[in-house]
Amino acid sequence: MRMIAALLSLVLVAADPAARVDDLGWLAGEWVQEGDGRWTEESWTAPRGGVMLGHSRSGRGDVLREYEFIRIAADAEGAISYIAIPEGGAPVAFALVRHEGASATFENGAHDYPQRIAYVRDGDTLTATISAIDGSKPRRWTYRRR
Repeated sequence: MRMIAALLSLVLVAADPAARVDDLGWLAGEWVQEGDGRWTEESWTAPRGGVMLGHSRSGRGDVLREYEFIRIAADAEGAISYIAIPEGGAPVAFALVRHEGASATFENGAHDYPQRIAYVRDGDTLTATISAIDGSKPRRWTYRRR
């Protein structure tokens, strides 16, 4: 019985191939959240050449408050990371730790804040949540497809 269970677990692991950037294609598009004079936009290109490119910006009225350039890419070993370059600063990488269907979670426990970045898509709604590694101090954006 143990042998059957061990073989079954090997088959299940083999049936779940490692994530590829193409698996995150559901994130592609232009997303916007607006309310009370504030706005946040996030845009992602479709996966191509093993990379997704994006940017985010937010502001109030006609005033830009924050922006960052972002990309999702695999390294030479195939590990996928979300790399953020906030306001032209140094790049910060967050490793993909979970993905299933139209959700993905990236983490970097050594970063001050955020340490976790999570996305979930449901139809034309994209929810992005940043938090500490334990899920505390969450900030959430609910975007609509533009």
